[in-house]
Amino acid sequence: MIKTNAMRLLDAKKIPYESFSYPPEVTDGELVARELDEDAAAVFKTLVTVSDKGEHLVFCVPVCASLDLKRAAKAAGAKSVAMIRQRELEPLTGYVHGGCSPVGMKKRFRTFIDESAQAFSDIYVSAGRRGCQMKLSPNGLADYCGARFASLCAPKESAEEA
Repeated sequence: MIKTNAMRLLDAKKIPYESFSYPPEVTDGELVARELDEDAAAVFKTLVTVSDKGEHLVFCVPVCASLDLKRAAKAAGAKSVAMIRQRELEPLTGYVHGGCSPVGMKKRFRTFIDESAQAFSDIYVSAGRRGCQMKLSPNGLADYCGARFASLCAPKESAEEA
């Protein structure tokens, strides 16, 4: 497997991870979890938002859950947050939709990881390319990104209705 920039950055900081590949056309998070033969609760998607003050914020939540924008805003100390437009993702982060990693964005943004990650010894996040995931400890990811753990997901009833 070709090393991605995210992997090289973790290597430089000596943060252990394992890399995994799957067909790059698989972009649905729950299908990615199936490709990895992993619990979808341990596979995290990286979502980029903008606050009411114009600050870009990054949230990592399980692929089987939805980001609760009110909880996200509360975690960030903002009045509100909204998802950025898909066309804004690559110019802002350097990553394409389906391959956005919390590691190695063009700029460092405040990052938050759903607290459910702490229940796992390792979680999966994108390695910065479609078809490529990294498995690492939630604390290793948080340390690298300067991330905080917070309650970010919509309650199960809401997620099922969406």
